[in-house]
Amino acid sequence: MKKTKMAFLAFSVATAGLFAFTEIQTGSIKGTVTPVDGAARVWAVSSTDTLKAAIEQGGTFVIGNAKAGTYRVIVEAKAPYKNQAKDNVTVTDGQPTDVGEIKLEQ
Repeated sequence: MKKTKMAFLAFSVATAGLFAFTEIQTGSIKGTVTPVDGAARVWAVSSTDTLKAAIEQGGTFVIGNAKAGTYRVIVEAKAPYKNQAKDNVTVTDGQPTDVGEIKLEQ
């Protein structure tokens, strides 16, 4: 009986250890900003996270490590352009969310 309890305890600890190292899947937010020279960076803001990314050549951006939820995506503009935002951007675990093109206005 004592050996059975010890075996069960060892099995329980091993199983718990396996779940402790389960990879957490996150999503991403991607899109394009025009004009390219008008943007400084892009932010994604939710009730629990604030993430940022640089604008790449061609105006593309990818904000990685986004947890599932709803975000507000804000393009931080350079003068003379104005910041632009997209609300209610939904991110799903393990999936990229494409917000399309965000056009900056003067």
